[in-house]
Amino acid sequence: MFERLLEIADDHLILGHRLSELTGHAPTLEEELALPNIALDLIGQARALYEHAGIVEGKGRSEDDLAYLRPERAYRHCLLVERPNQDFAHVVLRQLYFSAFMAPYWHAAQESEDDTVAGIAGKAVKEARYHIRHAGEWVIRLGDGTEESAARMAEAVAELTRYTPELFEPDDTPGLPDPAEMRGEWDATIAHVFHEAKLELPEVPYPQTGGRAGRHGEVLGHLLAELQYMQRAYPGATW
Repeated sequence: MFERLLEIADDHLILGHRLSELTGHAPTLEEELALPNIALDLIGQARALYEHAGIVEGKGRSEDDLAYLRPERAYRHCLLVERPNQDFAHVVLRQLYFSAFMAPYWHAAQESEDDTVAGIAGKAVKEARYHIRHAGEWVIRLGDGTEESAARMAEAVAELTRYTPELFEPDDTPGLPDPAEMRGEWDATIAHVFHEAKLELPEVPYPQTGGRAGRHGEVLGHLLAELQYMQRAYPGATW
């Protein structure tokens, strides 16, 4: 249970940090408000998961210990969420791919025999559905937009889709949903959005995986240098 909670918490923390990097750099005023709010949702979910993971582990580690004081290879998030904010098309597509997975995951987790997991899922599923709607509307707007926006969206699809199979790696941890069972609903959500956006979901003959085993890209080192700076420089610091 601890390892699986850590994986999900890391997914949310790293993606929340990626979105927070856009604060002050969003393309519209509306997104200047929306993206940090989505980041706060994700980081809030990460906090709840880290706190529960620390209790399950039973070694006295706090949410801050788990979030900020682990080395790079100890992070267990999927590779999709650490991908850089290359441009806005990448940002909204990455969010759509992840949220389309998490919405059915949280829906299933509401039936968990673990009361804390079920409680976290009850709040998170509503947020994930909003994230799908927000990101999906942008994917449609860009994919079915100008020649340039459609080209950039197609480029994002070609770049990011190879990271999605890692979301569905089977897991039989008691008290948590099996990620493999989310594939059908994810496919349906993406197919609906892509139809409206005039995009095609490519085949992925060579998936990019390894994040769950702690094998990450070079980009993670740069991300953690910023994410962990305050706790590394001022151990035990609190707001």
